[in-house]
Amino acid sequence: MLVMHAQTPEDLLVYQKAMAAAAEISAIIQRPSFDRDLRLKEQLGSASERCASGISEGFEQSTDRHFAQYCYRSRGSAREIRTQLVIAQQRNHITEDERIPLDRRYEEIGKMLTGLIGHLERENRKQRRSPARAQRRDG
Repeated sequence: MLVMHAQTPEDLLVYQKAMAAAAEISAIIQRPSFDRDLRLKEQLGSASERCASGISEGFEQSTDRHFAQYCYRSRGSAREIRTQLVIAQQRNHITEDERIPLDRRYEEIGKMLTGLIGHLERENRKQRRSPARAQRRDG
């Protein structure tokens, strides 16, 4: 059986989806109505950035367990975004028709992170990269 290992965070589908969803959030929070709700605007922007950034930062950790810890945080950010989207809808920044697809995207991201966490915890590699590969990437 051939097993493909991601060489960069960009190789991970969950990272790609988190980045695309973050771009959607970024576009939404640029609406003028959010200028009157700066805290919610900052929270949505920050959480969407943390979700994707946590995957990327975790990818560079030396062990699978460390990577999994970052994925847990990213999954928490995905859930936080889902709550903030409900608040944004309640405050008339977005419609239900806008919220539902985004909510589903972040629900999917959360499920994908759960799967990745399970994989990382099962593999439990103590050294995620060979020293030669790490040196090539850094050099």
